[in-house]
Amino acid sequence: MNIDEVLQTFIAESRELLVSMENALLCIEQSPQDEEMINAIFRTAHTIKGSAGLFGLDYIVAFTHVAESVLDRVRNAELLINSDLVAVLLSSCDHIAELIEHLASGGGEPTPALLEKDKSVVAALQTYLTNPTASPGKVALVAENDQPCSRELSGDEVATDLWHISLRFGSDVLRNGMDPLSFIRYLNTVGEIRHIVTLLNKIPCAQEMNPESCYLGFEIGFKSDADKTTIENVFEFVREDCMIRILPPRSKINDYLKLISELPEENLRVGEMLIRCGTLTQAELNTALGLQQAESKDTQRPLGEVLVDSHLVQPPVMEAALDKQKQIKEHKTSEANLIRVDADKLDQLINLVGELIIAGASTNLFAQRTGDTDLLEATTTLSRLVEEVRDSALTLRMVQIGATFNRFQRVVRDVSKELGKDIELVISGAETELDKTVVEKIGDPLTHLVRNSMDHGIESAEVRITRGKPAKGTLKLNAYHDAGSIVIEVSDNGGGLNKERILSKAIERGLVNEGENLSDREIYNLIFEPGFSTADAVSNLSGRGVGMDVVKRNITALRGTVTLDSEAGKGTTVRIRLPLTLAIIDGFLVGVGSAVYVVPLDMVVECIERAAWENAGGDGRYLNLRGEVLPYLRLREHFEVEGEPARRENVVVVRYGEHKVGLVVDRLLGEFQTVIKPLGKVFNQVSGIGGFTILGSGEVALILDVQGLMGQMVLEKDHAGQNTDSLRSLSLRAEMHS
Repeated sequence: MNIDEVLQTFIAESRELLVSMENALLCIEQSPQDEEMINAIFRTAHTIKGSAGLFGLDYIVAFTHVAESVLDRVRNAELLINSDLVAVLLSSCDHIAELIEHLASGGGEPTPALLEKDKSVVAALQTYLTNPTASPGKVALVAENDQPCSRELSGDEVATDLWHISLRFGSDVLRNGMDPLSFIRYLNTVGEIRHIVTLLNKIPCAQEMNPESCYLGFEIGFKSDADKTTIENVFEFVREDCMIRILPPRSKINDYLKLISELPEENLRVGEMLIRCGTLTQAELNTALGLQQAESKDTQRPLGEVLVDSHLVQPPVMEAALDKQKQIKEHKTSEANLIRVDADKLDQLINLVGELIIAGASTNLFAQRTGDTDLLEATTTLSRLVEEVRDSALTLRMVQIGATFNRFQRVVRDVSKELGKDIELVISGAETELDKTVVEKIGDPLTHLVRNSMDHGIESAEVRITRGKPAKGTLKLNAYHDAGSIVIEVSDNGGGLNKERILSKAIERGLVNEGENLSDREIYNLIFEPGFSTADAVSNLSGRGVGMDVVKRNITALRGTVTLDSEAGKGTTVRIRLPLTLAIIDGFLVGVGSAVYVVPLDMVVECIERAAWENAGGDGRYLNLRGEVLPYLRLREHFEVEGEPARRENVVVVRYGEHKVGLVVDRLLGEFQTVIKPLGKVFNQVSGIGGFTILGSGEVALILDVQGLMGQMVLEKDHAGQNTDSLRSLSLRAEMHS
């Protein structure tokens, strides 16, 4: 076994478990009575502790044991779930994560900083171990030993903290040389008999009584810390000559339920599981198996039913064992269907698929040139298979955005407490999928937008009440697919942006000329300018004028855009639009002179002939497309392609978000599987180009950045001093700013 590989698996699984634990802790605050969730949190801590112990990571084991002890008290209803306890448990979760990351970085023993943090968190946890908290909803009873005990009662459970031993000696026990009372006296060596009732109902009348026969039975209340097997072994020599039933105390049943839940996920039968946790002895199991085998095959009962009917196992314990067995089977089945793959290997696969697409295009071009029918048919089949391989490979990289959204439950909880605001996070569209690479890079921009909405957007409870709003503010995260892109929305129901204040600051900084006529969206999008801030004071969260420009820059680097809408008194929505993948797309090839360009196919609405839709009364920059004003851009002029335009020019109508424009080209060359390759650093600032691809002929085709071209259309119009009202009506300037 390669220990390093196993250790890396432990680190990866611990990270996943801690994410689940944090999400569960955030949910349990709203549902403190959810036993299943409480057990899940406990199992997470227990699993990490157990796994850490296998590697001798004593510092992780020691800390996790303290957290586990607190969770155990929660699970036993000795502690109430409240916001303070959740805060301490979240801190514990954070500290375990820090210890795991320290291990992942190759560190040995914890650093002084980690040890100091360890002490402070342990001290906070210890307060919940030393200061008991009463739990409501329990029944206070007085047991047979006159000592009060607090517990909940249910149908088939022993209602005391004593073992209950039901003992029936066989009639031949005296003949076999055994003294029943000696066994009862010996029972006191492993515990204390608190009360005993002698049963005389089997004694016959004096005339029928045999002095060599035993007719006695006993019901015994027994106080002991011994396990069931030890108690049963007291009667080992008389086992075949009597009937014994040993029922555990109420507290023991709780222990059994706990032990069953903590059993390792091995393929155990129900009987083996019950023996391992101590609720059943081997002798009792053999007895139950004998009863089961004595039944006919047609009417044979399951072993669990036999054990319960024979009063050898209590129904709650049997139910827990069956649930555990079902859980193990389901987990094993899901594990068999999953395999953990290194992300670098997955990226390498995508790169190889990309090269395969380019090679396939070259083969297809060669087949077309030769005109060989069989070769054309073979290359067509090859192209179809390559496309399926491409789709399957890209699917492997697609992940749901819900995991990213759920991270903000903790952010909202912590920041709202820091700000003294009551804010609820509402998540929708969590099942929306996008490329893993995009998910990894969108986390930081989203974090800034969420924190900004909470700090600047949502008002304090007092202000909200005076404005007739609910005291609790709402922050929403939503995601959905639209025209080959994914749209992520961050919205709040706060006070909205102050247009006048933003415009005043922009004029003050020289970003806008005084008296310039700007639309609302243009004004709002000024906040994405570097260093722009309207805050009067700097806080821990915002106010320094850095962040929103970084958000815009990071999203632009992903070939995306960000826009903002706001309504005074009602709230603000920031809308991020991103490509689904950064690797391979379906493209549409167009030709301009000798140059070839690729338009993302998902953005193509239709293709038309320019002359048929030209607006003769216009200035040659707009088409009248079925009554709709459609601005267009000549790619030949924009990219300064030499030569004369084609006699019959075509217009590719593309849509990005809410806007449509036309791209005038010479030739339409059809669909093409496009492997996106990034431009070199020298060409990073070239607007309107999002990358390049290699055609089957070996030539390079530039991939058009549609949203960048839309922004360029506005700039070119303004530079020419022409009227841009039509473009403003289409809100294209907003795209330029975003």
